[in-house]
Amino acid sequence: MITQIALHKIMPKYFSVVKAIYTGNYTLEITFSDGHKNTISFKDFIFRRAEQNDPCVSKFTDEERFKTYYIEDGNLNWDDYDMIFPVADLYEKGEI
Repeated sequence: MITQIALHKIMPKYFSVVKAIYTGNYTLEITFSDGHKNTISFKDFIFRRAEQNDPCVSKFTDEERFKTYYIEDGNLNWDDYDMIFPVADLYEKGEI
């Protein structure tokens, strides 16, 4: 795991999401403004929140609805900000 100090050394101060490609099974390959790419699975997060009856997230258990993500102002969003994650988490993690 990357420490916060090490992360600050490798991550640019300002970066954003520039591209996201759906690769199947609630997973996206995300490209950042510095060229870094990360593949992230959102499946466990979505289904865990659905079990907790989170109405903003549980609707994304429908895979077609999950695929309606969009990029706005360098952020990855779903349904007018019903789901949005810190860009630093998307940059670093393999699973949300």
